[in-house]
Amino acid sequence: MPSNLPPMIRIAGLHKTFNPGTVNAVYALRGIDLTLAPGDFLTVIGTNGSGKSTLLNAVAGSFLPDQGSIHIAGEEMTRKPDFRRAHRVARVFQNPFTGSAPNMSIAENLLLAHLRGRPRRPRTSLDAKLREQLSERVRSLEMGLEERLDNLIGSLSGGQRQALTLLMAVLREPKVLLLDEHTAALDPKSAAQVIRLTRAFVEAAGLTTLMVTHSMEQALTLGNRTLMMHHGQIVEELDADEKRRLTESDLLHRFTELRKREQLTEELRLELVGGYR
Repeated sequence: MPSNLPPMIRIAGLHKTFNPGTVNAVYALRGIDLTLAPGDFLTVIGTNGSGKSTLLNAVAGSFLPDQGSIHIAGEEMTRKPDFRRAHRVARVFQNPFTGSAPNMSIAENLLLAHLRGRPRRPRTSLDAKLREQLSERVRSLEMGLEERLDNLIGSLSGGQRQALTLLMAVLREPKVLLLDEHTAALDPKSAAQVIRLTRAFVEAAGLTTLMVTHSMEQALTLGNRTLMMHHGQIVEELDADEKRRLTESDLLHRFTELRKREQLTEELRLELVGGYR
């Protein structure tokens, strides 16, 4: 990948605390610095509450950060809400039912995705040419859904619906694709299908991708970079060469060691607090 290309994503000094000043305060992001070149595919792993999904939410514009900046494709996005980023950022959620309208047909959902980020004009139906184009895209899923475009999307299985949601996300070839554990709710066969499609779509369009996952296998086999997060910080980063040298057991061992260090630190803190009583 050419090193002289400007960054697709540049995050600098990003901090976020939820419920500040209360007993429920959560320091979710602690000074995140991160740069992704065009076409980078970054997998993000970490313990529960490590800040993985919060990082994706920050890029998506789901909340405003307390400090720091976010640039996407050279455009300042830090204070812009999610709908102001729709022309550059697309997202697939963990729940297959989150990214589509269940009481609308497959064709109608695809039409909404086709219009994403464009100036909206009233349009109640697909013309024949666009319908055929969308049917061809659905055919690439290899699920036979191209013959069922008038079926309600809510009538499909979770795997079928997630595959369509993924297609809808990449239909307009966004600058950035965010995947938030998008196979975690699927059975193994469906998850494998969606991962195959994910790899194909990302590679075909050269999409800059951030993917949160709990799967050690996905973390190592997908993408060219992997981040490990803990307590709102990036604690380790692996490049493509390091990923190839590691096994799932190696990565799991690093997780285990991280948890051990955290437990020892907490035990030491409690011991010190007890000593001062």
